[in-house]
Order: sequence, then C-alpha cells, then structure tokens
Amino acid sequence: MNIGIVNDLKIALHALTHIVQSMPNVTLAWTALDGEEAVAKCAANKPDLILMDLIMPKMDGVEATRQIMRKTPCAILVVTATIEGNASRVFEALGAGALDAVETPRFEQSLDGAGGDRLRAKIEQIRRNQRLDTKPINAPTFTKPQNQEHQNGTPMVLLGASTGGPQALATILRSFKQPINFSVVIVQHLDTAFVAGFRNWLSNETGFTVRAASPGDRAMAGSVSVASSNKHLQITTDGVFIETDIPAKALHKPSVDSLMLSAASSKLFGVAALLTGMGRDGATGLLALRKSGWATIVQDAATSVVWGMPGSAVACQAAEQVLAIEQIGSAIQVALTRKPKPNHV
Repeated sequence: MNIGIVNDLKIALHALTHIVQSMPNVTLAWTALDGEEAVAKCAANKPDLILMDLIMPKMDGVEATRQIMRKTPCAILVVTATIEGNASRVFEALGAGALDAVETPRFEQSLDGAGGDRLRAKIEQIRRNQRLDTKPINAPTFTKPQNQEHQNGTPMVLLGASTGGPQALATILRSFKQPINFSVVIVQHLDTAFVAGFRNWLSNETGFTVRAASPGDRAMAGSVSVASSNKHLQITTDGVFIETDIPAKALHKPSVDSLMLSAASSKLFGVAALLTGMGRDGATGLLALRKSGWATIVQDAATSVVWGMPGSAVACQAAEQVLAIEQIGSAIQVALTRKPKPNHV
C-alpha cells in the first residue's frame, strides 16, 4: 500500500511518516506541505491512500480533497489535530469524498507506538476494504417474524452511509416535513471521536434534534438516532436499541448490516436506504429487509461519491428503487404509506 501524507507542520509530518514507515507492506509515496502541492503530486503519482490535514496554507484539506476526487480520485483519510475546532471542516471533507477522520498522533506518541495505534487501525481497515472480493453476496439467513405488523404501529426509516454520507443524510432529513410520524435510525461509518460532533452538525444542518442511539432507548416517532459507539447497533421487536460486539471481526463497527439484519428478524416495518460509501456493508442487511417486506432504496451512482455500498446492494437485488439523493426523501415518505408485504427476491 502506497501512502501520501499532506501536512504543513513538520513535526506532524515527521510523526505521520514514522508511523507509515513502521507498518509492514506499506510504503511512503510522497509528502506535501499544503493542499495545492498534494493535488499536483497525486496527479503525478496517485497513491492508494492520502493522509490529509485540514488547516493548511494555499489550499486547505477540504478543497484539496474535492479537487483530488474530481481529477484523480483515491482513498483519503482526514488526519486532524483538533476535533471540536475542525468539526464542520471534517464533515465538509467527508462530503467531498474523504473516507473517515482520525486525530493526529503527537510525535512522542508515534515513537512509542501507542499513539499511532488508532491511525494504524484506520489504515488497515481501509486496506481491507480495498481488498474486498467481488464474489456474489449470498442470500442472508434470518428468522422471519410470524407477522409483519409493527407492535406499536410506528414505522421506521433505516439509513446506512459511509464515504460522502454526511451530506447525503442531511439532504434526506431536510426533505422531511417536521414533525415526522416515523423514527429514523442512522449508521454512518465514522471514527467514534467525531460522532458527537457529527450529531451536532447534522442537527444544525437539518433542524432535527439528532440523538445518540443509546442501549435501552427506544426508536420513537419523531426521533432521529445515530449509532454512536464502537459496537454494533441492533434493534429489538419492541424498538429498543441494544449493542453487541458480535460479529467481532466485522470490518466496520458499528455495521450497517448488523442494524438491518436485526430489523429484518423482528416485527418492525418501514423503509431502508443504503447511501454512498466504499465497500459493501449494508448490502446483505438490505437484502434481508427486502425479503421480509420492507421497502428498500439505494442511492444511484451519479449522485454517490463512491458507489461501493449501494452498488453491492444493486448487484444482489436488494434494492427496489435506485434513485438520486434528491429523490430519496420523498420516495421514503411515499413508501411508508404502503402496507408491509414479504417480497421473495
């Protein structure tokens, strides 16, 4: 795996270089001191991954991410010194095509190895995602509920997203006229350190009060909840959130598949949508939901930053509809008016 590093602070550049060079089967492609230099170097020598700083002279990390994804797209991981101060820029970069974000390890931490563990784990996760095989997704197995009627009559909307997800999710939520008579549950692939900031950002962008999906809480009509820990989020037939570490070796925690498979095995009903993102998380769960009677939607390739997750769902026939992001919100509300009916795909 070849990695490019972009950072205007020499001590941070040194720390990141040390971490990258300490990883097996990883090589340093180049370094850049600002976004403008990064765009040029990526065009001349596109790496497998770029570690992108946010605050830099000449061109910041958001604009550099935007230009790289337009000209020579490749995987980008935002590496930033502060979470609180850069929250809005982080979500702008994610909307422009960055995969995830992680805090910059301090130099002294990079030397003893401990401080760089989180960054190494993110790099390894991206490498595993890039190596996912293309074999067909097998039809999921789950315990089909005895009847499809929701016990408390409140329909649900499940949304799964990764690369480019924050802006896509905001677009959908903004299309809903408040108050809504259904619950919304979201899994967005994002480092847990940034999730609180993401909830605040999404609240400000949409006007909804976006809360953490905490164990024991219930998905109620009018609520918007986000998976907010490094465990899988699941939901019971009664609409209560639970968390689990199983499957332990899942590429993403929380996993979109885990939430959707739990809903497919319950008496819950509603609409599920799989949005822009790298990899294939959510395709299996979406297929299970379609088979159990849910309406299923995926974002189209033209409006996706990366058409990995939605593309995988289309390939395994998990999607009833493939729509532009601007159309998904209204399609969800139309689909919620229909009665659940098992669909044997």
